[in-house]
Amino acid sequence: MTLRRLLLAACLATMPALAGPSTAQAQGTIRIGMTAADIPLTHGQPDQGFEGNRFTGIPLYDALTAWDLSAADKPSVVIPGLATEWAVDEADKTRWVFRLRPGVTFHDGTPFNADAVVWNVRKVLDREAPHYDPRQVGLTASRMPALRRAEKIDDLTVALFTSEPDSLLPINLTNLFMASPAHWEKLRAGAANAETAWNAFAANPSGTGPFRLTRFVARERVEMVRNDAYWGTKAKAERIVLLPIPEANARTAALLSGQVDWIEAPSPDAVPQLRSRSMVITQNLQPHVWPWQPCFTAGNPLADVRVRRALNLAIDHDGLKQLLGGFMVAPVGTVAPGHPWWGNPSFQIRTDKAEAQRLLAEAGYTPQRPLNLKVQISASGSGQMQPLTMNEFLQQDLKTIGVNVEFDVVDWNTLFTNWRQGCQAASARGAHATNVSFAAMDPFFAMVRFWDSRMAPPVSNNWGHFNDPRFDAMIREARNTFDPAARDAALARLHAAGVDEALFIWIAHDVSPRAMSPRIRGYVQPQSWFVDLRLPYVQ
Repeated sequence: MTLRRLLLAACLATMPALAGPSTAQAQGTIRIGMTAADIPLTHGQPDQGFEGNRFTGIPLYDALTAWDLSAADKPSVVIPGLATEWAVDEADKTRWVFRLRPGVTFHDGTPFNADAVVWNVRKVLDREAPHYDPRQVGLTASRMPALRRAEKIDDLTVALFTSEPDSLLPINLTNLFMASPAHWEKLRAGAANAETAWNAFAANPSGTGPFRLTRFVARERVEMVRNDAYWGTKAKAERIVLLPIPEANARTAALLSGQVDWIEAPSPDAVPQLRSRSMVITQNLQPHVWPWQPCFTAGNPLADVRVRRALNLAIDHDGLKQLLGGFMVAPVGTVAPGHPWWGNPSFQIRTDKAEAQRLLAEAGYTPQRPLNLKVQISASGSGQMQPLTMNEFLQQDLKTIGVNVEFDVVDWNTLFTNWRQGCQAASARGAHATNVSFAAMDPFFAMVRFWDSRMAPPVSNNWGHFNDPRFDAMIREARNTFDPAARDAALARLHAAGVDEALFIWIAHDVSPRAMSPRIRGYVQPQSWFVDLRLPYVQ
């Protein structure tokens, strides 16, 4: 029995019971089948990767800055959120000043202001703060490692300070969601400690977002209703129900049976059947990389650039795309030619198995001494596409050039947690690479956190402990450059060098396929990992 079938049986055995059509047909209710195996955390800093941000972050909370998710025909860019404007202090480029949006209230009715911003920065950075929450630190601080503190200037103005000049901070701040200090303090009065107060907050959260949480059942469902007091454009749907369904065939069955209205990442094999039943299939190229991320420590075969290049040349991208029903784009790096960060690398990623075998032989790997690799992967998860199907394909494909691949399969949240611990940690269990997909719309997320030696665990996601002074210097230049065009040029040099060194095994770019009932109207599939749940509604 294949790895995928074994895990399919396990997923089906543990899949939560879903409400049938008769219990969830209230007008304006959208029921969504997620790829996650559990509900993302709801206390203000979601887990479950960016699927958490997509479904329990952005709908329930706002950040100082936000992504424009309103259009399908242009890349998403950073726009004002709870801050209306911001600028770096020209006299001290470690200091940023943010002007806050007036008249915003949290779900509990208390005002959003500079004090709330300072409180939310302290919850993840200040170990002495009474509301400091270690669980939120790894989900936030690793995404903005230069942020150090916040200082109130007046009720609607706040200064944020970084450890060094960092032109990427406004982009990073899309990940710091604002929770209500007053609501937490109210819950803290009846709690034994900060952790139990945050647990109570997660069950009854208060953000400023376009939806309010009304019901939470772990591993089963979350229900949210429209926030009619929202400061911005109100949601069109009255209610959103989120259901964790990690297995693709189970999600497909739920949609076909009318148990949900919308599913993430439908099974490619089921797409013809879904279309025959008038289901709508959406897709759009998004800044997204589905890779194997190598370990660079001494003795690891992937520390050899010849081996990394060989693997990048060995993959049958056309065959993989066919397996996925066309729902992928073959990568030639983290970004595509024509992107401002492309930089025209000299190493050309393509399918060339003869050159791959030549490079492996040069590195000392032959039929008599094959390359044996262990890769830690997940069975499902945010942005993971079809991880079992895809990794099984890669396993068989790489056998054709004499590479043997073993998988260590863990659940998505475990894989994501392990990603922050590094390839030298016991949690890696001897893996030579990890398979965590990532968003590439933010240069910090796309390159900096993987290739800066200072981003090694536990700081951020340099899982492989890559360490090269040339890359550190290029990253410093990009982060210290505040002119957009000059910063793009610095990032282009960084990207070209990363491709030339084959710092990832680039396997696929996702196009984020979704399937939904024809009753869903108004949905926009942006060029982003995220979606704006204010836009869709039920006809």
